[in-house]
Amino acid sequence: MDRVAIVERNLDRFLEEASAPTRRLADDEPIRPGSGLTAAAARHLWRDQFTSRAIDVEARRLKGLGLSYYTISSAGHEQNAVVGALLRLTDPSFLHYRSGGFMMARSRLAPEVDPIHDTLLSICARRDDPISQGRHKVWGSRPLWVPPQTSTIASHLPKAVGMAFALGRSRRLEHDPTIPDDAVVLCSFGDASANHATALSGINAARYALRRGNPMPILFLCEDNGIGISVETPARWIRESFGGLRYLRYFDAEGEVDDVWDVVDEAVEVCRTRRLPVFLRLATQRLWGHAGSDIESAYRTAAEIQAIEARDPLLRNARRLLERGAATPEELRAIRDDVRRRVREAGEEAAGRPALASAAEVMEPLAPWDEKKVRASATAQADPERRTAFWGEEPPESASSPVKRTMAAHLSAALADEMLRRPEIFVFGEDVGRKGGVYYVTAGLQKRFGQGRVVDTLLDETTILGVAQGAGLAGLLPIPEIQYLAYVHNAVDQLRGEAASLQFFSSGQFRNPMVVRVAGLAYQKGFGGHFHNDNSIGGLRDIPGLLIATPSRGDDAVRMLRGCIATAAECGRVVVFLEPIALYHEKDLHQEGDGGWLSDYPAPGEALLPGEVGIQGEGEILLVSYANGFRMSLRAKRILEKQWGISAQVLDLRWLNPLPFDAVATAAEGKAGVLVVDECRRTGGGIAEAVVADLAERGFPGPIRSIRAEDSFVPLGPAADTVLISTDGIVQASRDLALQAKVVGDLRV
Repeated sequence: MDRVAIVERNLDRFLEEASAPTRRLADDEPIRPGSGLTAAAARHLWRDQFTSRAIDVEARRLKGLGLSYYTISSAGHEQNAVVGALLRLTDPSFLHYRSGGFMMARSRLAPEVDPIHDTLLSICARRDDPISQGRHKVWGSRPLWVPPQTSTIASHLPKAVGMAFALGRSRRLEHDPTIPDDAVVLCSFGDASANHATALSGINAARYALRRGNPMPILFLCEDNGIGISVETPARWIRESFGGLRYLRYFDAEGEVDDVWDVVDEAVEVCRTRRLPVFLRLATQRLWGHAGSDIESAYRTAAEIQAIEARDPLLRNARRLLERGAATPEELRAIRDDVRRRVREAGEEAAGRPALASAAEVMEPLAPWDEKKVRASATAQADPERRTAFWGEEPPESASSPVKRTMAAHLSAALADEMLRRPEIFVFGEDVGRKGGVYYVTAGLQKRFGQGRVVDTLLDETTILGVAQGAGLAGLLPIPEIQYLAYVHNAVDQLRGEAASLQFFSSGQFRNPMVVRVAGLAYQKGFGGHFHNDNSIGGLRDIPGLLIATPSRGDDAVRMLRGCIATAAECGRVVVFLEPIALYHEKDLHQEGDGGWLSDYPAPGEALLPGEVGIQGEGEILLVSYANGFRMSLRAKRILEKQWGISAQVLDLRWLNPLPFDAVATAAEGKAGVLVVDECRRTGGGIAEAVVADLAERGFPGPIRSIRAEDSFVPLGPAADTVLISTDGIVQASRDLALQAKVVGDLRV
């Protein structure tokens, strides 16, 4: 049976048979004594709710004709229009996918927005869709301050918490987020998603932040329809799970529409005035299954489905408006007929619009790049007087102590220099403040710049990356730290599904720039095991649009960090700055005491941009590597030349996503062979497969080989050497390559 038609007929029958109220309320009269919901507001609300419903009906009609692609509807969730009506246009909102009612009510605050047409363009995946340009069906709008979400498992909660945290933090950074001081952040989600680890992480982080004395104006809106696809939520589960938590105010909104209005109004006011996290449970129904493809009768009886349909909020709200005299049957029928006509016309028009037609169109906002702006930003210098006042008589470029010329010391100085000239930079992570980071890279920053700009967070990578997204959306330039590469995997979806997708799904209208500092890779002798010696970047390189920078030398680290920060600032990019732990404090290259891995601090104004590689030496064969592998390749180069008469040139990739393929191909021209030295795991963990494939596809005429780490976790102690690449292994692989290329010494055989 067509349940959509049945629900529509139920409402139509009621409106045709309903009697006129005995007394008609004036527009400004409350529909119940003491309520804040007036008759006029109630009619507007019902129109917004019916508009959302009519769009859902049209989406299914168009899907049946093969003209639309999305049938997860808001039917039964229309009471969220109350929240849309009571929030302000300047309250950032991160929405659940059943938010049609909210968006219709929110659009009433911005007359230039046509929510019907915009939504149908999105449902039909048309490139004229003003938010995603046909890339996905999302609820989003720049004028409405609704960043688009694709989350289905509440993975947007941490960034909503981050936005709320950043709103308070931006005042301490003397940064204007262009959002009023009393704004609140809304984040809506379903009752099933409330159980997800990411949701719990976000809610916990909000409570933790309030406990630590931070303002936390976030409204968690849990739309409780009692089921997650086919799995029922136990009765009272949401109330029992969140109703008694400290540092979280709890509200329940259910009953008649005026009851819902008044509870929501109070919840919003508490959040806005008290600046604390509020959890609002909104009772909803789910009509027509999870989506158009969901056969609800497979797990619900006909009687259960009919009982849910009898609780249709549009039907209930219409009955309430008529009972209280807020509307007449004629007025509601007129709204129904007008909305249905407008939605049908908009659906026909939207379906006829063009879709995205090429990969270039689809990918255009994925990884924005403006080299001229980035270079100018990266090479700009802080005010000399301010810099002198900060560094005193010995700026980092004049340091002579070996300890101050290592990569770790250079990175610390580079962060300070960037914070001096960019007041919007916000550094945070576990242990970055008082301790100065696990490896002391952020040592002294909190003391010099204050707790407003350098913040110790709770131990949760999901929260750290969520805060980064919220801070970026608020206009800050976040530089979060993740202590170890393996820890990123605890929260990788915050990069993959959320941060890196924002510009893509908003056509560049929203951005969350960030430079995520990650200590990683292997070769920490005798320390850590696989969590501290992780050598796989495959999970990061798989993320579209993500920029990955990996320095091998201290001076390069400074120049690259400047380029990364400029790229984030100017292009809104998400950047992972992967710092090789084993090279943080390294001083020597070939032998103890040679100081070959120390470097001078690059003067302000020097920078490296994505794609700019490093090349050392000349030779018949080319070694392509990065990080620890680059250092080992330089060692191998000397051995090859001294002991075997094989000359080699060594290329430092520096940038692991996107890989600088053109630079590698240019360096490979005229070489007898190419060896890719990849310190990461053999199968999908590193870059060797991609580099080798690209050279082969370009028709490189000589042999191409690689040396890679084994497909193993890195064990503790000396056993690590059995699964990692080594200098000796690079020498042997280079000799094999030279033989295959028929190169002996400097002569070709």
